[in-house]
Amino acid sequence: MAPKVITEEQKLEIQEMVKRANVALDAIKDYDQAKVDRLCQALGWAVANEKTFTRLSLKSIEESGLGDPETRPGKRSKVAGVLRDVLRQKSMGVIEEIPEKGIVKYAKPVGVIASLVPVTNAALTEIVTGIFAIKAKNVCIFAPHPASKNTTIETVNIMREVLKREGVPEDVFQVIEKPCIPMANELMASCDVTLATGGQQMVRAAYSSGKPAYGVGAGNATMVFDETTIPEEAARNTRISKVHDNGSGCSSDGNLVVESTVYDKVLECLQNEGGYLCTAEEKDKLQAVMWDEERHRTAPTIARSAKVIAELAGFSIPEGKRFLVVQETNIGKEYPFCSEKLSPVLAVFKYSGWDDALNKVTQIYKVGGRGHSVGIYSFNDAHIDELARMAPVSRITVRQPQSRANSGSFTNGMAMTSSMGCGIWGGNITNENVVLKHFMQTTWVSRPIAEDRPSDAELFGEFYQSQTY
Repeated sequence: MAPKVITEEQKLEIQEMVKRANVALDAIKDYDQAKVDRLCQALGWAVANEKTFTRLSLKSIEESGLGDPETRPGKRSKVAGVLRDVLRQKSMGVIEEIPEKGIVKYAKPVGVIASLVPVTNAALTEIVTGIFAIKAKNVCIFAPHPASKNTTIETVNIMREVLKREGVPEDVFQVIEKPCIPMANELMASCDVTLATGGQQMVRAAYSSGKPAYGVGAGNATMVFDETTIPEEAARNTRISKVHDNGSGCSSDGNLVVESTVYDKVLECLQNEGGYLCTAEEKDKLQAVMWDEERHRTAPTIARSAKVIAELAGFSIPEGKRFLVVQETNIGKEYPFCSEKLSPVLAVFKYSGWDDALNKVTQIYKVGGRGHSVGIYSFNDAHIDELARMAPVSRITVRQPQSRANSGSFTNGMAMTSSMGCGIWGGNITNENVVLKHFMQTTWVSRPIAEDRPSDAELFGEFYQSQTY
């Protein structure tokens, strides 16, 4: 077991890395917009070209044993989306002017960033964070997950090689080569801000480091299928989202809440898309293998294929079946299938009447996933509006594959990212997609404007000059 207390040698290593990071931060402080934009493009291509990113993705799966080799390389599209967004934005000097208010905003770096890399996103987190960081003239020290450290080290070394080639100090990006919890804690306490993308233990550690931190909340994406749903389209999108990287992402569909008149058709379409409908006995076996007696997810069934999970549970599924479907009627902490599953396993609930759908969504998010995401397959704007008004989440996607859409896609307007805040609901400081703005500080310059002071009669309305106490 790894030691929980940092050694003097480890502490000195972190201090030296932070010292070098600050030297690099000072060296790049005068870079102009054109230079950092060019660096963003160079870094993005070096890591996210198809050949390199595919190799790194497969390496991370081989190293950790987690993930799907067919779909994980597709995450490179996220880098393209991030590049699209950052290249359209300014990140230094004047970034916004509001003449009518006399306000001008100037961007400044946040400084030295500690980035905790989750095991299921090695290769992606480093380049996305790196692009955001350098765009705003920050520097970054990466703390790998021990189970995917070699992938993270190689990815960061590629990024360092690009910097060296471009005449930029390599220490703009550094990586802990022998990661452990004590070193990660020391790093977070020593840097200016932490970006913690990963499990809740990691996020809590970031928030308790004594320094500012952006954390993410747990997912448990629940999708509502109302009577206007096109079952074939909705099932196809569900399959795309559910099988992506073996359902390891926090945005992966976890629960479907399906209207009774389309329920049977939806189940049929899910099976046509590669879903395997488990029997009641198989459902019991799945629960026994996926959760321990304290309702904690078991490591051997996280981010594994449907075939592997089924075999661990003691049954087999036909060739071509890529995700497991269980029918569920109960909601509550004692019924684990309504919680986050982090695997290609899907729970389906039937509802009758729109109020029943909203109630089921409410109850599911009392179990887990508050602040993260909901989806809806509907052409009824009133249903979409009512769901948006009551759901305790930061983002709702309409008729889209959830895990490919809520962090931004080329066919919606969400900001592209690999980190999603879940707001106060999820114990986070932001409920936005974590993007370039979160890697910048801003200085507001305020010039005098014509007086904007309503009369007391306007401000106090009907209460003006009424009885006082």
